[in-house]
Amino acid sequence: MDDTKTGNARGLSRRQLLTTAAGVGAAGIGAQLLGAPFVNRAWAADPIRIGMLWAKTGSIVDQAEYLAQGCQLALEQRGNKILDRPVDLVWLDEPSPQGAQQNAERLISEQGAVALIGGAMSSLALAESAVANKHKVPFIAPNAAADSLTGSACNPYTFRGQPPVSVHTKVLAPYCAGIGKKWYLLTAAYAFGQDIADNFRHYIEANGGEVVGADSVPIGTPDYSSYILKIRAAQPDVVIGGISASDLTTFLKQWKELGMSSKIPFAEIAVGNTDLWGVGAQAAAGLYTLTWYYKNPDNPADEQEMAEQYQKKYNRPAADKTWMGWFGMRSLLSSIEAAGSTESGKLVKALTEWKVRRNGIDVTYRDFDHQMINRLLVAGIKPKITDKWDFFDVKAELPKTPADIEAAYGTEAQSACKMPTI
Repeated sequence: MDDTKTGNARGLSRRQLLTTAAGVGAAGIGAQLLGAPFVNRAWAADPIRIGMLWAKTGSIVDQAEYLAQGCQLALEQRGNKILDRPVDLVWLDEPSPQGAQQNAERLISEQGAVALIGGAMSSLALAESAVANKHKVPFIAPNAAADSLTGSACNPYTFRGQPPVSVHTKVLAPYCAGIGKKWYLLTAAYAFGQDIADNFRHYIEANGGEVVGADSVPIGTPDYSSYILKIRAAQPDVVIGGISASDLTTFLKQWKELGMSSKIPFAEIAVGNTDLWGVGAQAAAGLYTLTWYYKNPDNPADEQEMAEQYQKKYNRPAADKTWMGWFGMRSLLSSIEAAGSTESGKLVKALTEWKVRRNGIDVTYRDFDHQMINRLLVAGIKPKITDKWDFFDVKAELPKTPADIEAAYGTEAQSACKMPTI
């Protein structure tokens, strides 16, 4: 049987996912063209085409693979169609902000995508968001956390799933202050890292503490020993991280090798499960915010079902990024169905009206900035890890009450988003 005619029911290996020709080779679609985009084609006639932009190279590639698989799973659960029409997912790379921008243009202009989903990093999502706004095409950003995406750089066509850095900070910072009030900031030299540095610095200084050191670290840093020696000399109570994906994995391994994981606590927001899985049980340490965890007993029934389907298909647990891709794609597909159309204005309206009940709160995109309102998990590493996948102890799911949620996310009057009308 042709895999692509059932939405690739047997699943895709990582090699197939990351190799464009192999990704479509089973159906012979573009197999002769090595540079062709990945296309998950369910039917040949009159498809609705959705563009995916997830990294196939670079430090974020592991997370991007899970994000893409979550998107594909959401579509498969709908029988690979919407409005009684087949749906094609066309997946292009986001090798850099400029490359992401160019590929977003290709998806819209050449592939006829009616919507985009992607942005494995904030810098990539911001570039893609600008293209979506230019072409008036809805864009779902499930993973990017930089405040500006639904703040100063907001636009009517961009919808963000990940809580912004400011919300993560309000959830995690009180835990860090409980450890001590001398903080060291080690953050990446791009929008996400800068937001973390700014937010955590503001919090601790406003609460009677101090930043005893701060470093902005280039993406892809292979050796953190010089930074670790500076941290050791500064003797902070806690290190606040803002480095993601494989960079975090590299740092934590070296942190352990230099004997620091048992001496100074480490904390970071918006961490992916894959980051810690890459570290391994021996070197994993720290306190984190997560968007989702497959072992959380409070996961709703449909999310537990998704995790079971993912495990069966890929023979590994669903990561938080799986859920983010799945949840973001579900919001898009549900909104197309509710709109009864792929016309952008109708779809934007349907996205702002989309709502699901999740663990006692209404999860929705706010109309004034298109930020999804949802809770976060605060989780620590288990003192003894006996399962190569199950690393986290979930400590809390926050913010709790509607008042707490509004305080964390802010009001329209407090928002930097000045949303243009369409």
